[in-house]
Amino acid sequence: MSANSLSISQQYPDYVTFNSRQLNVQIAQEEVYSFFVKIVKKLPPDDVLREFKGLFIDGLDSQYSHSIPGIYNIFLNDNEKEYCNTLKRCIYIIINNWKTNRKDKYIQKLVNLFANEELKLDTNDFLEINIRKSWLENFISSKDYQEIKLFANKHDELFKGHWANRYTSYLLIDQSVNENNCREQQEAARRLYRQIKDKYKFELAMYIARSQSAVSSTARYKNPSILGDNVLHLIKTIVLKKGTFSHENIANIFIKQTQAQTLKEFKKSIEKYLFFSVDNQELVGNLRQQFGEKFSLWKENYNQEIINKELFLRTCNRVIDCLTTENGKEPSSLFILLVTPGHSLTLVIILLKTILISRNSRRHLELRIAHLIRYYEKYPEDECKWIINFIEIFNITFAIYAENVEYNLIKMKEDKSSNLQLNLDDYRLFSQMKVDRKK
Repeated sequence: MSANSLSISQQYPDYVTFNSRQLNVQIAQEEVYSFFVKIVKKLPPDDVLREFKGLFIDGLDSQYSHSIPGIYNIFLNDNEKEYCNTLKRCIYIIINNWKTNRKDKYIQKLVNLFANEELKLDTNDFLEINIRKSWLENFISSKDYQEIKLFANKHDELFKGHWANRYTSYLLIDQSVNENNCREQQEAARRLYRQIKDKYKFELAMYIARSQSAVSSTARYKNPSILGDNVLHLIKTIVLKKGTFSHENIANIFIKQTQAQTLKEFKKSIEKYLFFSVDNQELVGNLRQQFGEKFSLWKENYNQEIINKELFLRTCNRVIDCLTTENGKEPSSLFILLVTPGHSLTLVIILLKTILISRNSRRHLELRIAHLIRYYEKYPEDECKWIINFIEIFNITFAIYAENVEYNLIKMKEDKSSNLQLNLDDYRLFSQMKVDRKK
């Protein structure tokens, strides 16, 4: 650290001496945040770690302390919640800067500061010190700390352990929209979410290209799904519907045809649109009836309102709720009806068609997927194979249709037999970046 650099306790000695009754907690917190914003931009990472450790940890880790360390003077009224919020936000201020500047190894060092076993020793008889030490221990045991550890892990390490870890990107969406999280955490969650999604999209495209080449090895580009080699056949099935009757074209026609409709008319139109051309018509009959009965009751008081952008979005979000989880806690009856018997692809296509008419509903959908994962993560993997299968098919389908890579199916050889059944082995998948024609 340079000689001109001052620690936070030197710059703000009032933290140590100021009476808590006279101290405005919010102002003090903002001073702490500003301090870390400043030093993380100017000082070497090791110096930032030293400042952070000195402020939040060292004072509590000393058996010779007979007064409350400076930062804890802010929380003399036993406000553990505000302490945790302050600690967490400071961590994310540091994480965001180091992520931006590719200093990931120091994020691991930051997380490791809390792994010191000595922090758990109760060697000080001073009551106030022990109370504050318990706050730190509670933080280390909390969900907040577990979420922080996500940002320290290498990409491949994110998906080890519990089956739900494979779908970390959806849990990050949950973090990014949670208003109880500080803006720095929301920003960090959005950044890591995009990194995971981009890596999955790239690995899928490369795996498809390599797996269809007789001379290339697939060892370098592994299959990002857990569906095995069958994934190529699945992707061909998903991509097959192109041309005039592609999902995108039908979505564009739907948007044009439903302009100026009332909500009541729009409800009927979207029901027809969603279940049009679904392969399993026997399943569709029961599903459509249940969906129609539930959906028609929603916002009945607004039935004569003309659809505008806001009502359009809310309606599409309601479709998603009916098909996934209506309260964010347990799966909807329609979700169970479709996924449990193995009709995951049918449900995914219906959800895809919803997003193709309402791109702004994508985040709402992914948030609902996160809620489903949270619901099922308490069960072992063997009992969740059908929900896992759904998420895998969902990931693949949305990587194909809702991202900036376009997949096309090209027939490579003519079938001279009289068999009318389509042979997907005669086709090859090609991918290319989509051109944004709006620019």
